[in-house]
Amino acid sequence: MADGKRREGSAVAWKASPSAAAMARGLRGGGGNPLEEWSARAKAIEAGFRQWMAKQPIHIEAAVTTAVGAVQGAALGGLMGSLTADGGSPFPTPPPPPNASPQAMASLKQAQALAGGPLVQARNFAVMTGANAGIACVMRRIRGQEDIQGSMAAAFGSGALFSLVSGMGTPNPVVNAITTGVGFAVFQGGFFMIGQKFSKPQAEDTYYSRTRRMLHKLGLEKYEKNFKKGLLTDQTLPLLTDTALRDVKIPPGPRLLILDQIKRDSELVRAK
Repeated sequence: MADGKRREGSAVAWKASPSAAAMARGLRGGGGNPLEEWSARAKAIEAGFRQWMAKQPIHIEAAVTTAVGAVQGAALGGLMGSLTADGGSPFPTPPPPPNASPQAMASLKQAQALAGGPLVQARNFAVMTGANAGIACVMRRIRGQEDIQGSMAAAFGSGALFSLVSGMGTPNPVVNAITTGVGFAVFQGGFFMIGQKFSKPQAEDTYYSRTRRMLHKLGLEKYEKNFKKGLLTDQTLPLLTDTALRDVKIPPGPRLLILDQIKRDSELVRAK
């Protein structure tokens, strides 16, 4: 009799457990779509990671972004290099002839850089993509937006480093690095302009409409990016303090003007 009651109590406790209920739903097949659940989890993790990154100093965000870009580039380069490794290419690189001219050696270096094995390609692509991601991150933080200038600067840096690391440009590596960087920057700038031309215009950010008008009135439009980085929306305007503005790196003079304008705004005073 006692054993029966214990088994009945255990069954009730198992049914009341949330994990047991979830397991039971999974066994019955009544749960949601597993692909949708994993996709939602991945998006939540990505959103949390982006929020964490936005709160970090610029050097930490740049380092993490560079590392992630380098890992992605190394994986892509290793995959491409494995397709042509060990003579897999239909056009193998010929050995250098004796007493070859500098121009011939430069051409040979370029061919080796573009047709190397997995490790060589992984290194080259890691440097190129990592530099591009890191420079783009720094430019975006400095300028407060992703624009064509930042995109071209990132492309120039990645192209120049790719030229130096891969060995292209012998016997004038510096000149060739600059030339390669300029070529990368021109292509990236063109792609950026084409993307902007065909992209849909973004709707105005309504969370910062009153903030935008106030800053425009004071001639402080360039600090709108500081408000957005600190998530200081229109709803936070009545609550702003000197400390909050200092935390988003607004200088003392503009801070005084902003706080004085908030005090003079009758709507914001009533909102307090």
